[in-house]
Amino acid sequence: MTVLTPAFRRLVLARSLSWFGNSMAPVVLAFAVLDAGGSAVEVGLVVGVRSVCNVVLLLFGGVLADRLPRALVLQGAALLAALVQGAVGAAVLAGRSPLAVLMLLGAVQGAASAVSVPASSALIPLTVSAGALRRANALSRMGMNAGMIAGTSLGGLLAAVVGPGWGMVLDAAAFLAAAVGYRLAGRALRSGRGAASSGAVPVPVGPARPWYELREGWREFASRTWVWVVVAQFFVVNAVAAGGVQVLGPTVADATFGRTAWGLVLAAQMAGALAGGLLVARSRARHALRIGVAVVALDALPLLALAQPAEVWLLSAAMFVNGIAIEQFGVAWDVSLQENVPPARLARVYSYDALGSTLALPVGEMAAGPLAERFGTRAALLGGVLLVVVATAAALSSREVRGLTTGTGSTGSGAAPGAKGVPDPGAGREPPDAAGTEGGPGGGAVLPGG
Repeated sequence: MTVLTPAFRRLVLARSLSWFGNSMAPVVLAFAVLDAGGSAVEVGLVVGVRSVCNVVLLLFGGVLADRLPRALVLQGAALLAALVQGAVGAAVLAGRSPLAVLMLLGAVQGAASAVSVPASSALIPLTVSAGALRRANALSRMGMNAGMIAGTSLGGLLAAVVGPGWGMVLDAAAFLAAAVGYRLAGRALRSGRGAASSGAVPVPVGPARPWYELREGWREFASRTWVWVVVAQFFVVNAVAAGGVQVLGPTVADATFGRTAWGLVLAAQMAGALAGGLLVARSRARHALRIGVAVVALDALPLLALAQPAEVWLLSAAMFVNGIAIEQFGVAWDVSLQENVPPARLARVYSYDALGSTLALPVGEMAAGPLAERFGTRAALLGGVLLVVVATAAALSSREVRGLTTGTGSTGSGAAPGAKGVPDPGAGREPPDAAGTEGGPGGGAVLPGG
């Protein structure tokens, strides 16, 4: 099977549109709060509430994605995101956007995006053959990064030129278009134009047992040391990045080089990720996870640049290099999970991954402002640099992280670390995305930040 199957192409297009909307959302939302007279603390509260609601529902999103057609879950989430983002934009444009309204609407959007994260990540193995996973993940992430480049740069430009309200309206249109794309991807899967037999997922039978299914997903997650070690690393790294870049970044930009330049700085990071995708698509490294975890230390570069009276070009260069590093890790992580976790439980493992990796986001977002006010912005950013370096060194001290190999040409063996040849009990059965949904909608992904 070639990588560019109809289902894969439509999935990549829809995910790119979702990332366009999601990357623009925090930028325009932060500037909407600042335009209303809010401080860095209030920016952190608004974006933090969105993250809290996302975290609360992530695990149940994994259960839904392993039980229901993943395409159906994704389409519904994209439609809800379009509705809520449109409401936020209308409130801002009408001048009726007090802090409480922005927090409420952000909370609803966070809940909508939570149910789609695991389904989005677990859908790619169903659209390509096992041997094409690395290239498919690289191409998918390149499309997502292209959407993020457009979203982040337009977010800053629109906030500066016409105001953040119009950016939110554009968000809503992007999510609506993504829902259409996911529906088309679901149709291609149901018709067999792109579903990979090696990625088949057992169709759940009997009544739903959410708590049992959550425990089953936890056993898969906890049995692999390399999984929870890396997730613990990103608990720290994501908290630092959320507070340093998403909260303190706009504050530094407003006080120094301006909003338009900040949008371009964020776009430089996405451009680096796009370039990183080109590199990793050609990579044949067997210890991809080891390399990916190590380069996460480069997350410290943008924080260092923000902490100094640096020129915009230097900050942009730091973000570009960081973007390349992010992509090396992202593809390595996705392929490692897809090759080593049974397809029937992959979405639930992804949900625990997303929970652990994003649980610290609201902490970082809400703590950044008070820490900057108490110790100064420069001290807060340099403290984040230290945390990133320490967390990365700790993850690399794990033998399982350093020793895991990829490129086996198989997906989801179901084996715990060290076990070989354990059969997948769901092999040969139809994926929910291709079974039992004739006439139903197929469809979409919407990701929170993270």
